[in-house]
Amino acid sequence: MVSTPAVLGLDFGGTKIAAAVGDLSGRRLGATTIESRDGAGAAEAMTRCLTAARELLAEVAPDHELAGVGAATLGIPYDDRVELAPTFPGWGELPFGRLIRDAFPGVPVRLATDVKAAAAAELRWGALTGCDPGLYVNLGTGLAVAIVAGGTVITGAHGASGEIGYNLRSPADVYVAGDERTILEHVVSGQALETTGTARLGRPVTAADVFTMARTHPDAAVLTDEFVRELATHLANLAIAVDPSRIVVGGGLVRSWDQLEPGLRRALDAAVPFPPELSVARFPTDAPLIGALALGIEAAGVDLGAQAFA
Repeated sequence: MVSTPAVLGLDFGGTKIAAAVGDLSGRRLGATTIESRDGAGAAEAMTRCLTAARELLAEVAPDHELAGVGAATLGIPYDDRVELAPTFPGWGELPFGRLIRDAFPGVPVRLATDVKAAAAAELRWGALTGCDPGLYVNLGTGLAVAIVAGGTVITGAHGASGEIGYNLRSPADVYVAGDERTILEHVVSGQALETTGTARLGRPVTAADVFTMARTHPDAAVLTDEFVRELATHLANLAIAVDPSRIVVGGGLVRSWDQLEPGLRRALDAAVPFPPELSVARFPTDAPLIGALALGIEAAGVDLGAQAFA
C-alpha cells in the first residue's frame, strides 16, 4: 500500500514557534505551538521545535510519507546561519537549514523569511491575490515588509528586501552604522513598544497592554500615537516608492487594528499621490505558518499556481 504524502510547515517566530502538518492541497491535518523563549536559549528552542514537529507527524499523519518541509523564520535563513535576527539572541549562530535537513533526512526542504512566507500565503490565497504590486506589513515582535510584484514575492539580492526595521529615522542617522544608531525596529515593533512602555509607564507591560491602556491612560495614548506616527511615516514613503494597489497588515499587533488603522489611513491619504487600499491580512496571525506549509508543498514538487487554500 502506498502511503499518502504529507508536508510539514515550521514557523520560527520571536515569541512562539509553530508547526503544522498538511496534505498536498494545503489542508491542515494538525498543528502545535511552543514558546520560543523559555530561558534555555536558541539551540534548545530549535531542539524542542523539531521534537514537537516529529511528535505531531506521528500523531496526525502516522501512515503518511513526509514529502516536503517548509521552514519560515525571523531573519534571513541560510543552511549555516540566520542573518538579521537581533531580536532572538543566539538565533543567528544556529546552522538553521542544516539542522532542519538533519532532522528529516532525505526530505526536500525550502527556507524563507517569516514575512516573505506570509506574503506568499496572502498572494496565493489571501488579501494580496491579484495585487500588482502589493505590500505585506508584519507588525509583530519585529518589523518588516514584503513586496509582491508580477505574481511573486520580491526577495532582493541577499534575501533582505523589505527589511525596513533597519531604516534611517532622520538625517542625523546618515553615515552612522546600524549598531551605533537607533534603527526603526528599535522604535516600531512589538518588542520596542514593550520595552518603551515598561520604562515610561512604570510597570512591566506588553505591547498589547500599551494599546489597551491607551484607551483610558493618557501616557499610554502618547506612546501609541508616537508608534503609529513613525510607522505611518515609513509606510507612506514606501507606498510613494512602490505605488502598491493594496497594503495588508499582519502580525500580533493587528489585534489593535482599530487603533492602528486611522493614523495609517490618514497618512497614506495625505502623502501618497495614489493612496492604496489598506486592510488587515486574510491570515493576520498565522500567515507565516500557512506560507511555511506552502513552502513544504513546493518542496514536494507540487505547483501551487492553480490550487486554492483549504
